[in-house]
Amino acid sequence: MTYLKITDLQKHYDSYHALRGINLSITEGEFVVFVGPSGCGKSTLLRTIAGLESSNGGTIELDGRDITELASSKRDLAMVFQSYALYPHMTVADNLSFALRLAKIPDAEIQEKVRSVSASLQLDPLLERKPKELSGGQRQRVAIGRAIVRQPKVFLFDEPLSNLDAALRVQMRLELARLHKKLGTTMVYVTHDQVEAMTLADRVVILNAGQIEQVGTPLELYRKPNSRFVAEFIGTPKMNLIPADKITHKEDEFIFDLFGHTIHFPANRIKGEQPDSVIVGIRPEHLSLVAENGDLTGRIELVEHLGSEAYAHIQLQNDQTIIVKAGARTELKDGQEVHINVDVQEIILFNNKDQVISVIPEEA
Repeated sequence: MTYLKITDLQKHYDSYHALRGINLSITEGEFVVFVGPSGCGKSTLLRTIAGLESSNGGTIELDGRDITELASSKRDLAMVFQSYALYPHMTVADNLSFALRLAKIPDAEIQEKVRSVSASLQLDPLLERKPKELSGGQRQRVAIGRAIVRQPKVFLFDEPLSNLDAALRVQMRLELARLHKKLGTTMVYVTHDQVEAMTLADRVVILNAGQIEQVGTPLELYRKPNSRFVAEFIGTPKMNLIPADKITHKEDEFIFDLFGHTIHFPANRIKGEQPDSVIVGIRPEHLSLVAENGDLTGRIELVEHLGSEAYAHIQLQNDQTIIVKAGARTELKDGQEVHINVDVQEIILFNNKDQVISVIPEEA
């Protein structure tokens, strides 16, 4: 059942249209992540849901109630910001309890709620400290705790981990995932980091230029993108895109040429009318290096060794460069000629309008 419903939401600043008719339904208890490039509208969308920005059209409903025109304080939402926004002169305990004291909650109830949140976020040893005495990760936990103690219907997170170092971001992602499982509360999270989106979300909302490009589970977006934008945005390293030509149509095969190498593609995987030119999308892990007679040949430009895996940047003809995933102990050298096989089952085809025109087969 829909819990948070956004219908045709519009937001503009003079002539700049930041949100262009957003439609989205979120179920109770879901962890939804907004992700996209800078300027795509993800933070504006979150702030408009929170009531920190007014909308120029459309509606926002929470648990069956229209909250579009309500003040932020009346929406029963709690927001966690990138900048922590803690009161510097207050202790951790006072920061956690401040909103409850403003709401005139009885002292005994405040103490019980603070004690419960403090225990769940491992803040007990820090309760008498002030923000300046805390690390970045500790401050962020306090900011999250301040939101939790209010027991809102929805938590809103605006890039809460972007100020932390890489190792601490991984730790905090794990803590957020655990917290969501424990509380079961609806969470909406904004990030520019697709790794955060893929690891935290039940569903990911990809935005581009103020519009939703696609909504789906992380695996759906990775395996079945509905546009070239989504295909390139999701996945690290990003998808290889190779122009193909010399298209041949047969009853059961769609045949195209990749730099002199013929690729046979099942015709029943083409959506709609078969095109005369395509862009071939293939992810680095769906290419493999072989000793000889590969689908493609090229020359090593660079090998990135990442410890558990390596990625080879390979120059094909006409200066086209692709990335191939290699084994962690690969002995590939710069300048070495290599042969590459393509897993045809994992190819995604795009037309000249950047639309996906092929279907990934269902897994057995």
